[in-house]
Amino acid sequence: MSRDSDKDRLDDDQRDYATAAEQGDVMGEIDDPSGEKDLYPEAEVEPETRALEPRVSVVSEQPDAAAVPGADEDEFRWHTEARHAVEGVEDAVEFIDVHKAFGRNEVLRGLNLGIPEGKISMILGPSGTGKSVCIKHMVGLLYPDQGDILVHGESVPNMVDDDLFEMRKKFGVLFQDGALFGSMNLYDNVAFPLRQHTDKGEEEIADIVNRRLREVGLGSSNDKMPNELSGGMRKRAGFARALVLDPEIVLFDEPDSGLDPVRTALLCELIKEVHAENGGAYVVITHDIASARRVAEFIAVLWRGRIVESGPARDLFASENPFVRQFLSGESQGPLGME
Repeated sequence: MSRDSDKDRLDDDQRDYATAAEQGDVMGEIDDPSGEKDLYPEAEVEPETRALEPRVSVVSEQPDAAAVPGADEDEFRWHTEARHAVEGVEDAVEFIDVHKAFGRNEVLRGLNLGIPEGKISMILGPSGTGKSVCIKHMVGLLYPDQGDILVHGESVPNMVDDDLFEMRKKFGVLFQDGALFGSMNLYDNVAFPLRQHTDKGEEEIADIVNRRLREVGLGSSNDKMPNELSGGMRKRAGFARALVLDPEIVLFDEPDSGLDPVRTALLCELIKEVHAENGGAYVVITHDIASARRVAEFIAVLWRGRIVESGPARDLFASENPFVRQFLSGESQGPLGME
């Protein structure tokens, strides 16, 4: 049985996701390295029955290694996939042998990854290696061709629509540009998800919004419009909005993109402070090693669609794996080249 995907339903899902993008659930659109929009395959069930049936990952036959350029026996020789476990901590999100291709471009190629609960985790890797595609799978915007993704033990690809939309409320997402409504002031941007998804009165909403804005250092900027904010302020505003529904998992897609070193350092400190106060699983997608040193408690290094190595940050920075050592030190000599 295939998952739902006729054109009308796809448009509805994308509109729902776009609305959710401004609600602190799963904000904004994520670019994937393939450059293609994610489209679901042709529906095989009638629209009226579709909401009752689970979304099941499509299993596609994987091409022979010999048919994939560069897929020789040495291609994954640096991928030990070793995971240094965090003792006594369960996974908030888990990828199990996930494969995902866009046409002939295989992005995820047997990804196994666990994101520990209660930690600030970073997924690091070269550009175009599939980091943002991971986010799409976590929130159910993309489905694996093979494998499974679990959020708190529940399979995302097999969720029916109602369960999927409810699951998305566990997430808050901060995207590169903040994804603010240009026609709303800062206060209304941050209040939007509360007004959309809860029955709270305006007095209670004001208390929550003002508290979150103070947390990110924007307590006196309620009336400013997005075009009056600097890049760093927009990111902090997006962070405040991602937090208003008290999400259990917060995703950051390149939060340091476009910021100068000082503001990057300040944002990293803000992430640490807010996490210390609120807890939850924070997942930061980046390739900035300085940010990883400042913030990360758990690191996973992604390359060629698989995890090279993962574990507590101190273990990864002391790794003997040649690829991990080269990437985390920023050296030019090593397994990672310009290809």
